[in-house]
Amino acid sequence: MRSKPAPTAFDIRRLWSADSTILIEHFQRLDTQTRHMRFGGPVSDSFVTDYAAQALSIDSVIFGAFPDGGLRGVAELRGILGMWPKQAEIALLVEPDWQDGGIGDALLGRVIAAAQNRGINKVHMLCLRENARMQSLARKHEAELIFYIGDVEATLQPPWPTPMSVFEEVYGDPHGYFRAVFPLGPWLPRRSE
Repeated sequence: MRSKPAPTAFDIRRLWSADSTILIEHFQRLDTQTRHMRFGGPVSDSFVTDYAAQALSIDSVIFGAFPDGGLRGVAELRGILGMWPKQAEIALLVEPDWQDGGIGDALLGRVIAAAQNRGINKVHMLCLRENARMQSLARKHEAELIFYIGDVEATLQPPWPTPMSVFEEVYGDPHGYFRAVFPLGPWLPRRSE
């Protein structure tokens, strides 16, 4: 059995149209249960292929996690054009063998920073009521959860952009980066874990 990666043991980067093939392959690897959790119901191979092929549109920002050199997790920020006040939707997916290793948390932080940097006032995440992992992750990022009969909607209000949020979108956790470079810096704020 593979050991879970440490939260710093993987790369996260933005996906572009040239990454369409690896995104399609990522969605094709998903088992029936993971597809059900991500899309809210049963979906076919052709559905996920079509979805992945269209995902890298101008109206989205997508980040991928690469813990072993392969794409194992994806966070999507969609609907970033055409609404006022600006609102968007976040979708998150980590392959089952790579869950519980910090990938989802890191991806969600990165996509929230992207929303913040685009001046998005509110982001929504929708998941099935049985998706306890997603609800826990949303709570960790201070989302407000509203429970419906079969779904849960999580809502976040990102603050205004800052130089640190730009850094986080591009490179990841700025506090962790600066603590790694300057480990004795007592002037750096500590994040509560």
